[in-house]
Amino acid sequence: MKNVLVFAVITLSFGYTYCQSDSSDYYYRKGLEEKSNHLYMVAFNDLQKSTKFRIDNADAQRELGLTSLELRKYDNAEMAFQMVEQINKDDKVAVENLANLYFWTHQWPEAIEYGKKAQQMSVGKNWNYMIGKSYYQQEDYGNSFKYLQAAAKDDTANAEIPYLQARSFVDMNNYKAAIAFFKRAIFLDSSKFQWIYECALTFATIPDDKSAIQYYLLAAQKGYKIDNDYYENLSDSYIAAGEAEKGLDLMLKVLEKKPADLVLLYSVADTYYRLKKYQEAIDYWDKILYFDKENAKALYMIGMAYQKKGETAKGRQLCDKAIEMDPSLKNLKHEIKMDM
Repeated sequence: MKNVLVFAVITLSFGYTYCQSDSSDYYYRKGLEEKSNHLYMVAFNDLQKSTKFRIDNADAQRELGLTSLELRKYDNAEMAFQMVEQINKDDKVAVENLANLYFWTHQWPEAIEYGKKAQQMSVGKNWNYMIGKSYYQQEDYGNSFKYLQAAAKDDTANAEIPYLQARSFVDMNNYKAAIAFFKRAIFLDSSKFQWIYECALTFATIPDDKSAIQYYLLAAQKGYKIDNDYYENLSDSYIAAGEAEKGLDLMLKVLEKKPADLVLLYSVADTYYRLKKYQEAIDYWDKILYFDKENAKALYMIGMAYQKKGETAKGRQLCDKAIEMDPSLKNLKHEIKMDM
């Protein structure tokens, strides 16, 4: 009797397993048919049923992953492909799609791992670019540059590759090296006004302000938003490039919108001083003192401006008063003499 019971249990277990497998296959085939008719949502539901009956049905899991991608259900796709890889770690479809999914969803360490695996398995393409960009996002500029160099040979038309190389050098404070890559990126895609503006900022940092002006103007021409920061940066480059009047005009435009900006007021006053328009310089340093009566540097420069106007005694008195407020201004006096 005992043997009969054991046999019955085994028979029932086998029958249940067979039934589960049969049901899984049924919904798998049904899902394939619906997918061929572009009924992706219906196919998705049936493929899910198939995997519930048999979680280790690799074919159903693979199709569930691909159908999830069609529906942009990236979480479902990731889980399905992960299951396929557990069943067969060398499944090319799973590895390729996991690499792409990790990249799209900004899971950078996983994108690097699976990108390299896909590259070794010779499936898919653009892995050097994806791995390089993933390293860049992790601020690993050495590895990023290595893979992006290879990517540039794979795809000579991808403008983002030299742009990322330029950004890598900027982030490493190597501005001169960044310029060549910015130029290459802009040559490949001249519509990216943000890249053009970043190139201008990099030129200004070197400094090469004449080139910076050229790229600032080009960025605006291509559609970069002209705001206060844009005008201030452009005006700084005009002044540094010896076109102080142009720079001053731009600063005055910004000052109309930011009348209490002390840094801007000082820049305007300083530019008037350099243009030998001493009374105008005094007027703007006076505005700084209106907002900040303890600003010794502004007071000192008013004194210098009065001396330049020929009112030597008054100017020296103001300079001495400023030095009493801030003894470090003695160094400024020395710097101004050297500058003159």
